[in-house]
Amino acid sequence: MARLNPWRWAVLGLAALYFLIPLAASVVFTVDVPGRGVTFDAYTRIVSTEGFVSSLLLSLELAAATIAVVLVLMVPAMVALRLGASRLRPFVEVVCLLPLVVPPIAYVAGIATVLKWGPEYLSRTPLFQTFVALQDPDFPVVLVLAYVVLALPFVYRALDAGLRAIDVRTLVEAARSCGASWPQALIRSVLPNLRGALLNAAFLTLALVLGEFTVAQLLGFRPFAVWIFSIGGSQAQMSVAVSVLSLLVTWALLLALAGAGGRTRTASSRG
Repeated sequence: MARLNPWRWAVLGLAALYFLIPLAASVVFTVDVPGRGVTFDAYTRIVSTEGFVSSLLLSLELAAATIAVVLVLMVPAMVALRLGASRLRPFVEVVCLLPLVVPPIAYVAGIATVLKWGPEYLSRTPLFQTFVALQDPDFPVVLVLAYVVLALPFVYRALDAGLRAIDVRTLVEAARSCGASWPQALIRSVLPNLRGALLNAAFLTLALVLGEFTVAQLLGFRPFAVWIFSIGGSQAQMSVAVSVLSLLVTWALLLALAGAGGRTRTASSRG
């Protein structure tokens, strides 16, 4: 049995304190009401609060659309890079990682400029309705497009790690030799072996969309993160309670994802 490194435990303990102390303070703030003692009203009133359900559903819809679009774009592109376009890999990597170095405020300023320019110069063309549809408050497609760009670095890294762990060329050639078309080879041979990477990419994108604030706020939309901020001024305890629940749900999803990935690896090794 390997000896436990005390320095490792010390670092882990400090990291746990760094995360748990603010979380504990937030929980105490939400349940400790001066003059009333401990109460969970801040949590019980969340669902009935105006705007909670609609903003959460909007964020979940945006997350589902973003995950679908970014995976449809990135999975075939990443597989193609592994199969025969390896020379383009540095270029694709730079493009996918570029959102990490572009400040969100500059990014959203560019989007806002385009959205203002479009209706002004295209008001007499069929494209005018396209700009209007992109900004529909019920489902702002422009946010999906913005989130796809923001999610590229995380999706790229997740898929790249998954593809490095499998022999894509052998899988595709075996499927092709059995008469499968290119789409069938991708869907039936490659994707099942990328289940863990796809789950990682989907989870990271979901977390990004649920927590993104800058783009949505500056463009004038009200998904979940903006709703939490908007109620912070009048209902501070409610705002912190929702944030705590969101964090706990995110941790639960992360643990579920880790468990699913572990079961997938165990099943693969047994097979």
